[in-house]
Amino acid sequence: MATKQHIQQETPHVAIVSTPGMGHLIPLVELAKQLLVHHNFLVTILIPTDGSPIKPQKALLEALPKPISSIFLPPVSLDDLPEDVKIESRIALTLTRSLPALRESFKVLAESTQLVALVVDLFGTDAFDVAKEFGVSSYIFFAPPAMVLSMIFYLPELDETYSCEYRDLPEPVKLPGCVPIHGSDLADPFQDRKNESYKGILRIAKRYPLAAGIMVNSFLELEPGCFKALMEGKEGWPPVYPVGPLVQFGSDHGVEGSECLRWLDKQPNNSVLFVSFGSGGTLSQEQLYELASGLQMSGQRFLWVVRSPNEKAANAAYFSGQSTNDPFPFLPDGFLERTKGVGLVVPSWAPQVQILKHASTGGFLTHCGWNSTLESIVHGVPLIAWPLYAEQRMNSVLLADDLKVALRVKVNDKGLVGHKDIASYARGVIQGEEGKLLKSKMKEVKNAAERALSQEGSSTKSLANVAQIWKSSKEE
Repeated sequence: MATKQHIQQETPHVAIVSTPGMGHLIPLVELAKQLLVHHNFLVTILIPTDGSPIKPQKALLEALPKPISSIFLPPVSLDDLPEDVKIESRIALTLTRSLPALRESFKVLAESTQLVALVVDLFGTDAFDVAKEFGVSSYIFFAPPAMVLSMIFYLPELDETYSCEYRDLPEPVKLPGCVPIHGSDLADPFQDRKNESYKGILRIAKRYPLAAGIMVNSFLELEPGCFKALMEGKEGWPPVYPVGPLVQFGSDHGVEGSECLRWLDKQPNNSVLFVSFGSGGTLSQEQLYELASGLQMSGQRFLWVVRSPNEKAANAAYFSGQSTNDPFPFLPDGFLERTKGVGLVVPSWAPQVQILKHASTGGFLTHCGWNSTLESIVHGVPLIAWPLYAEQRMNSVLLADDLKVALRVKVNDKGLVGHKDIASYARGVIQGEEGKLLKSKMKEVKNAAERALSQEGSSTKSLANVAQIWKSSKEE
C-alpha cells in the first residue's frame, strides 16, 4: 500500500506565489482549487508579507482542502521606503526582498515533492530565477483582463517610441485587437514615467517573455480580438491561456452579511443598486457627500458598503482585505434617517458574492477591480463603472466602450462625480432604457462565461492544456 509520503512524492506539485493583497490571493486560490479538483495536483501557496494584518488571508487559506497548503514567508521590512511610495512598488519590493526565504521554501518542496511548475502573479517575475535554479518552469497567472496584459507586452515598445507622458499623446493607444484607449485611462503606474513605480513595471514587463506560459483570468469570448492578437503574438512571446472567469462562489456569511441578505429578501427583484469600491477603495470626504446626496436624490433602493475617507487606511485595507475605521461619522448629517427603508448602509464589508447573486440586486456601482467585475459578469449584474486606482480605468474602458455592459461615470471640473449625475446613473441602470440594454448585454456575457467554464468550454480546455504540459514535464 502506498504511503502518504510516497503519494506526495509521486503526485505532481505546483508552487504558487501570491504577492500581497487579497485581490491577488483570491483568484490564485481559485486556480489552486481548479488544479486540485479537476487535475489532481498538489498545491502550495507561498505568500511574501511586510507584516501587514493578514487575518482574512489566513481565514481564506484555512478553509481550503488539505492538498492545498500555504506558507507565509517571514515578513520583510519596508521601513526605508518614502511615505509617498506607490502601492505597486511596495508589492513588488515585498516579493523581491522575500526571495531568499522563498528560495529556502522552494528548495524543501523541490527535494520532497514532484514539483512541476512555479506560478506567480503579475508582479512576481523576480521569482523566475528561483524556479530556474531548480529546473522548474515558471508561469504567470495574470489576474486582470487580456487588454492589460497586451499593454504590458507593448510597454517596452511604447516606452522607446514616445518621450512624453502617455496621457499627453494626441491619439488613443491602439493595442492589437483591443478598443482604443486614451493615455489618461492607462493603469496608474503608467501615468508618471519618472516615478519608480513605472520603472519597476517596465522592468517586470521586460521579464514577461521569460515565462513558459501566461494564464489569464478572462475568457476567449469576452476579449476575442485581444486574445487572438496575444496568441499569434510576436516571436519570443510565451503562449497565452485564457482560463477565467475564476471567481469565488463561497458562502462567506458573516453577521453583517445576514443583515444585508435579510434586507435584500424584502426588496423587489432587480430593484437594488449595490455600491461598493472593493477592499482598497476610498473616496474623499467631499466625494462621499456627493455620492450620499446622489443616492438619496435618485430615489432608488441601494445597499452601500461605505468606508472612511482615509488613504492610509485604504492602503492597509488593500493588503489586509478589511477596514477598521467607523465610516458613519463621515456621512452627511441625517442621511441614514432620510434614506431609511430605501437604502441600507453597512460599514467596511459585506458578502459581495451573495449580494450579486441575489434576485433583488439590479445593478452594481463598482470601482472595476477585475475580481469584482468577473463576479458581476458571472451573476449577470449590469454596472456603473467608477474606477479609482491600479488598472481600473482600463477595465472600465473595456466594460463601457467595448462590451457595453457598464455606464461609466464622468468627473466634473472639480475632479468629482456630481450628485445629480450619480442620481442619473442610478436611475438609468435600475429603471432606464439604457439599463435594459446593459442588462441584455450582460446576460449575453454571463451566458458566454458559463459556456467558457463548461466541460467542453474554452477556458476549461485551456487550463487542461496547461495541466497536461505540467504532467508531461514530470514524465520526462
